[in-house]
Amino acid sequence: MAPSGMSTEKENDEKAIDDWLPITSSRNAKWWYSAFHNVTAMVGAGVLSLPYAMSELGWGPGVVAMLLSWVITLYTLWQMVEMHECVPGKRFDRYHELGQHAFGDKLGLWIVVPQQLIVEVGVCIVYMVTGGKSFQKCYTVACPDCKPIRTSFWIMIFGAIHLVLSQLPNFNSITLVSLAAAVMSLSYSTIAWVASAHKGRQPDVDYSKTASTSAGQTFNFLSALGDVAFAYAGHNVVLEIQATIPSTPGKPSKKPMWQGVILAYIVVAICYLPVAFVGYYVFGNSVDDNILITLNHPRWLIAAANIFVVVHVIGSYQIYAMPVFDMLETFLVKKLRFRPGLPLRLIARSLYVVFTALVGIAVPFFGGLLGFIGGFAFAPTTYYLPCILWLKIMRPKRFSLSWFINWFCIIVGVLLTVLAPIGALRSIIINASTYKFFS
Repeated sequence: MAPSGMSTEKENDEKAIDDWLPITSSRNAKWWYSAFHNVTAMVGAGVLSLPYAMSELGWGPGVVAMLLSWVITLYTLWQMVEMHECVPGKRFDRYHELGQHAFGDKLGLWIVVPQQLIVEVGVCIVYMVTGGKSFQKCYTVACPDCKPIRTSFWIMIFGAIHLVLSQLPNFNSITLVSLAAAVMSLSYSTIAWVASAHKGRQPDVDYSKTASTSAGQTFNFLSALGDVAFAYAGHNVVLEIQATIPSTPGKPSKKPMWQGVILAYIVVAICYLPVAFVGYYVFGNSVDDNILITLNHPRWLIAAANIFVVVHVIGSYQIYAMPVFDMLETFLVKKLRFRPGLPLRLIARSLYVVFTALVGIAVPFFGGLLGFIGGFAFAPTTYYLPCILWLKIMRPKRFSLSWFINWFCIIVGVLLTVLAPIGALRSIIINASTYKFFS
């Protein structure tokens, strides 16, 4: 009797831990929660640099890259949603659990977790800097004659907000933050393209490439390709978001999740395509890497757009931090045998927020580096790791339509992994002289 009693006790302990961990603690989300979370995860402040990416790609390749990325990432996101419950009676609540099911416990963990952490921690650091800089822009636009305040202090203020918000226990508890962020992303994207359209096509607009040499044009093209491709990178949190939706054999979670994803992707298209195409049409190759800088007037509108960016980035940070909190707390409780509770959560999450803020303060040009580092993690986790998992788990018939589509996505993804970091590395080398630590 003792062994069965012990195993029941162990199962109860495991369940108690799962009920405490952020990803599995609350499973009563509605389908529209997944829509907010996916919009917040996907639409980054990078949308404002899409007209600049278009200027390096040109009309033909630019339009193809924007639309093809949208279609491929929607397909790979559908695969993730389908695979969440591909084994009857079991849910793969985390990206690495799906990897472990496909490749085995050890290899699956090593394939997925490093890439997922690069994306999630990297994005959190970039959002720390973006939030701080957007705060700074609001201040300089609203009060041009005031004494300038260093970026570091603005990042500290932004970090202080997260010290409070990071104590919200799980995805469902940040739904309102996520909704506000999703609304704001739609707002500042709309401001960007409507203000551009209102300004009208510039009389001296030029659609030729900015670089004079063919080598320069090629490198800029690769870098811009990376910018466009990585604008669609919400896959790292999709299974974790789906884990919050209730599921029964008659009503699996994939149906409400897919509704949310479709709505999110429509919003993403409304945010991305007009900004990229209208911004490039109006300003041509004279557009800055942040279209709000190019617009510059009216001042109140640009200040408002930057406030919207701040609110959106607050939500995005929380969405990307939640799976990291889950990994951190799982490791502390299951491996190091810490007792689950408020003190552990307070200390662990606060240390993570402080870490991302300190890196952001020390390396405010981290976004420039992420194009290079992220190239090795964004493309696999978004473009082709879902396809490899699909081929391994679902085993579509050889030379069937599904088989061909997956191999097409894998080839596109591998090319991005190889080519995009080359362009990013060159822009790092060129801009290295302007990089200042602790600026």
